[in-house]
Amino acid sequence: MTDASASSDPIMEAIGQAVTEGRAGDIAAARAKLLAVWAEIGVLGDPLHRCSLAHYMADLYDDPAQALAWNIRALDAADAATDERVQGHQAGLQIAAFYPSLHLNLADDYRRLGSFEAAEAHIQQAQQCAPTLPEDPYGDLIRGAVKEVAEAIKAKDTARRPSAPSPR
Repeated sequence: MTDASASSDPIMEAIGQAVTEGRAGDIAAARAKLLAVWAEIGVLGDPLHRCSLAHYMADLYDDPAQALAWNIRALDAADAATDERVQGHQAGLQIAAFYPSLHLNLADDYRRLGSFEAAEAHIQQAQQCAPTLPEDPYGDLIRGAVKEVAEAIKAKDTARRPSAPSPR
């Protein structure tokens, strides 16, 4: 979604460090650090910070209800972000490019919770936003996951996808 290691932004740097710890397997430390940053930025803080943190925090939970709460926060923050702000973090980045992944994550959470109508609404949003994705490995990854989740919704499958982000 974003490069979480921007050195010119101490908050994004802190988020990036926590994400690195989580991906290395120290889930408890990553959650604690992200929660501390969340407390610092607050629910009305910089939308890029809130969106990035919430997006990564959701990946630290296997429980779809906990992930859902963070994914909703990420989407709400994206709705408050501007292209000017995200380009201040990374040149050329546009907030529209965040939406396929954000809606995908919500669709997957709702699907895992058995809320297929809500899942369908978000997967349709992800599909509509998918043209904003770059033609690169990241874009391919998200487009593939959108297809996977759409198929799982159609099958009324609530199982965790093996390819989904995981805290483990």
